Amino acid sequence: QVQLVESGGGLVQAGGSLRLSCAASGRTFSSYGMGWFRRAPGKEREFVAHIGWSGGSTYYADSVKGRFTISRDNAKNTAYLQMNSLKPEDTAVYYCAAKYGSSRATGEREYDYWGQGTQVTVSS
Repeated sequence: QVQLVESGGGLVQAGGSLRLSCAASGRTFSSYGMGWFRRAPGKEREFVAHIGWSGGSTYYADSVKGRFTISRDNAKNTAYLQMNSLKPEDTAVYYCAAKYGSSRATGEREYDYWGQGTQVTVSS
């Protein structure tokens, strides 16, 4: 089992920044690729970013490319999502997820464990 806890969400003005953290406990963190997803009001949950187990490979949804950066610190069992130039359309509940292995994964069903989510609200 892997337990994931997100933090760092909040209210920010458009153009601002937030950094989300995802603290993992349980099995070996470095064996898991990590992903971030989000669910906006009235919409389905969508992929945001993925990082491989070593942190050497990253992949982003087109909607966040160039604005968001995913990273991880395996010594701290933590993954991060740095969000810059935030827009009102980034408002959503953000979830981190863990997938055993390092291959790129953009689908919800590819992930094995999920956090409870953290709310990000961007005001215009």
